[in-house]
Amino acid sequence: MAFIGAKPTNVPLTSADLQDSIITSAKIVDGTIATADISDGAVTSVKTTGVGGANTPAFFAHSDGTQGGVSDATWTKADLETEIFDTDNAFASSKFTVPTGKGGKYCFFFKINSAGSTDYQKTGYSALYKNGSQLSNSGIYETVIFQESGVFNMDRIGIHGSIILDLTAGDYIELYGQADVNSGNVNFYHSFLGGYKIIE
Repeated sequence: MAFIGAKPTNVPLTSADLQDSIITSAKIVDGTIATADISDGAVTSVKTTGVGGANTPAFFAHSDGTQGGVSDATWTKADLETEIFDTDNAFASSKFTVPTGKGGKYCFFFKINSAGSTDYQKTGYSALYKNGSQLSNSGIYETVIFQESGVFNMDRIGIHGSIILDLTAGDYIELYGQADVNSGNVNFYHSFLGGYKIIE
């Protein structure tokens, strides 16, 4: 139906009445369009540019088996030889490196099982290292299991944790562990490290 002059106010608009870009967000007052105002099939497409995002880079890697010969009471890097997934090829040589243009907040989760090679444990630690150094010596960024006194007889204990870090491109993260045993060396078992970028 064509009209000369202004369209009567009691006749609803159709898609043919609307020119491209004639309605802008500045012309729509907050709250003026409710769900009840939209009939089924009235909206055929929605612009989603800039909405949502992806939790990438993302990765998960674990050890192949027993990492033996770890020195007693010494922070030692976990060997994580097997990658389950690595979306941006950012995990290599048992470390994750933030790719160019992918700085931001990251969530990491990790675990090391430790045990004495010939004797029982007194303590067990796990922690993340950033750019080759432990994140904190105050214990904020490390997890620990320890036996205060008595007969030290802990065996194969799992020390795990999670943390959110704000990182920039080029920063790298590694998993380290430590255990104190009555005698002998330490073995690490079933270590893993995973992480992903948080959508901001």
